[in-house]
Parts: sequence; structure tokens; C-alpha cells
Amino acid sequence: MEYTRIDYRKTFDFCQKVFEFYGFSKEEAKDITDILLDADLSGIESHGVQRLIRYYHELTDLAYVDAKARPEIVKETPLSATIEGHRAMGQLVGKFAMQLAIDKAKKNGVGMVAVRNSNHYGIAGYYAKMAAEEDLCGVSMCNTESIMVPTFGAEGVLGTNPIAFCMPAEPKNFLFDAATTVVPRGKLEVYVKRGNGLPFGWAMDETGKDSDEGDRVLKNIIEKAGGGILPLGGCGELTSGYKGYGFGMIVEIMCGILSQGATSNHIAREPGHVNTSQFFMAFDHGMFGDKKEIEKRLSVFLQEVRDSKKAEGADRIYIHGEKEYEAREKVLSEGIRVNEKTLSEMKMIGEQTGVEFPF
Repeated sequence: MEYTRIDYRKTFDFCQKVFEFYGFSKEEAKDITDILLDADLSGIESHGVQRLIRYYHELTDLAYVDAKARPEIVKETPLSATIEGHRAMGQLVGKFAMQLAIDKAKKNGVGMVAVRNSNHYGIAGYYAKMAAEEDLCGVSMCNTESIMVPTFGAEGVLGTNPIAFCMPAEPKNFLFDAATTVVPRGKLEVYVKRGNGLPFGWAMDETGKDSDEGDRVLKNIIEKAGGGILPLGGCGELTSGYKGYGFGMIVEIMCGILSQGATSNHIAREPGHVNTSQFFMAFDHGMFGDKKEIEKRLSVFLQEVRDSKKAEGADRIYIHGEKEYEAREKVLSEGIRVNEKTLSEMKMIGEQTGVEFPF
């Protein structure tokens, strides 16, 4: 499949206008677009503009998202809060929740916020980075529609359930952001768009067998027909798939259980309702000692990892977040790398919403 580069600024303006068409204010549409395209800036195709088609369907055909809804705090303490999302746009709920956690951390050292009845919120790392930009440590988690097959299982029960953590460091902040499945659903969507078969060890069909048929796996996920994506570590116990399964369970507990919202096996089971759950935390590492000294120790350690012995044929060890930071400079100068399928979807959305397609 052919790829082309499209200007970041023009893409941003196009997406923002599309979201404004659906009733979001200019500022809200800007925030949603900023989070959506942060994935493309980070080189993460699966969660960037290629997902605009998903929001198009959720706002029109499926009515999963209520553009008029706003998050509501339903329980609060000095250190915590529980938020009812009311099916609002996930990015808006996520930014509101993490900012609340940051405000609590600045005042009391720690802020923790659990969210229920939200929607897909983009890349988890965006919210963790929000805390680091305020000189705090940030944690973000989200459960999703059931897609992860538990160890020894044959159907998706847990979500892709990403975990993100960010902490200030030099020269770049440490940023870990990963699904607890081998790959997220968006990666399958990209492979299907490309017409590529899946690598074995990624997914399972409805019979419980390893599958390289991305379209079949996605169809089964949508229709709840069985199979799904394997947990980090793969199938069974030999390559420690139970560890990814366990990490996914932790996300379910922090998101769906603490918020008293939906766990992944109950997400998107009702027409017009996704009910995703999320968890956000910010904390001040200065509670443990001199803040700058702690950040310096982390920076020194990260450099020691970079300088450690390389594998044969390798000339560099990357610290988590470095590839994303470096991709940003390239995307801003050369444009977002988009496949022809996504480009045609964007054109169709422009025609349906009356927003001029700039490419």
C-alpha cells in the first residue's frame, strides 16, 4: 500500500473543523485534535488520524459519543475523585480528569482520578506527559472493548488496556506507553488497510487457533464471535503471556472496578453506549527527597542504560519515549505519513461534513 506525507498544520485544521461540525466548541475541537494527532507526531500510526474514521462512525452511525455531554465529579476527596463521563468525548474527559489529578498533586502531593462511562481517549501517554510538563510524575490507564484473550482462553474478555508512565528527566522525559496486548486494535486496523497478513503470535481466531487473518480477527472482535488479540507475551505460559494478562487485569481493577464503571467484557454491549473506564494519577516525586536530585539520578541512570553494551549489529539502546520525541521533529518538518486508505476516508469525511479536504 502506498503512503504519502501530508502537512501537519493542514491536517490539524481539517480535523478540528470536522469536530466543530459535530457540535464541539472551537477549543474542545482543538483539544480533541491535539490529542488525536499527538499519536502521529509520535510516529504511532495506529492511534492517529487513521482513527478519524472511527470517530466519524461513533458520532454518526453508532451515536456512542454525546457531543453535548460534560464530565461530572460524583465523589471527591483531597487526594481523589470519581468522574461520571456521561458518554462525553474521551479526550475531553481524559484531559479534565488528568488536570484534576495534577491540581490535587500540586496541593497535596498525590492526585488520583477514576473515570466511568467515557469513550476512547487516544494515546495514554498524552495524559502522563501532561503531569511531567508540570514537573510531576504521571500515570494513565484505560480499559477498552473486550479484545484480549486471557491465558488458556479462546475469546476476548479484557481490553488492550494500555498503561502509560512519564517522569521528568534530562535531556528528555522518560515516557512509557504500551498496550498490555501484543499489539493494540489500531495496529490490526493498519495491517488490514495495508492488505498485510498478521504475524503469527499476535491474534487468535474464533476457534482458538493462532491466526494471520487480520480482517477475520477484526470481524470476530466486532461481532463478539470469539478469538481476539493475545496478551503481551503471547499464547499460553511458555513465553509468559500470563504476565500481559496480569497487567491487563491490573488496568481493569484500576479503571473499571475503582470507578464502579464497566469492565472490558461489558463495554460496547449496548447500542449507542461504549462506557469505557479510565484511571489517572499525578504525584510529586519531591515527596521522597530533593526533587532536582531525584530527577538528576534518573537522568544519570538513563544515560548509563544508553551507554551499556550493545547487541551485535545494534548501535543504539533507546530509552522509552526517545523514538516518539525524535519522530515529532520529522513529522513537523516532513508531514504525517498516511496510507491511501486513510486518505480516502478523510476525503469522504470531508464530503459528508462539508469541510474542505486540503490534499
